[in-house]
Amino acid sequence: MLTKFRYKIFMACCLVLTACVSTSETTLYNKLGGEEGVNNIVENLIQEIGQDEQIFHYFAEARVSRFRENLIEHFCAISDGPCQYTGDNMVDIHTGMDINESDFNHMVDLLINAMNTEGIPHRIQNQLIARLAPLREEIIYL
Repeated sequence: MLTKFRYKIFMACCLVLTACVSTSETTLYNKLGGEEGVNNIVENLIQEIGQDEQIFHYFAEARVSRFRENLIEHFCAISDGPCQYTGDNMVDIHTGMDINESDFNHMVDLLINAMNTEGIPHRIQNQLIARLAPLREEIIYL
């Protein structure tokens, strides 16, 4: 039988462990706002692209609905959300587009604008960008 003191210690330990588990299990996807947040970021990015003379020509022939669906799925998967990316690979998508470093960096700026519009804190933005950055080699100069 637990004494009151041991019971209080036991409960305190349980609370601490519960707090540690819930904090460590918070995914980037959740930090981005989950499904609604990712959808909004993608929608904001599409708006940014549509108003940007430097970048828009890369998307002029794209089906916006397909781009939206694939980008939502990609952001969901790369941020540890409940999705698996099923779209084309980055090399196949970007080969022949001749995307240069300046345009790639500008696209990152548009993504940052989209996340700012959604109110995503900079430290969370940096986490998403860090996960997307390795794809650079599969996007530019192909």
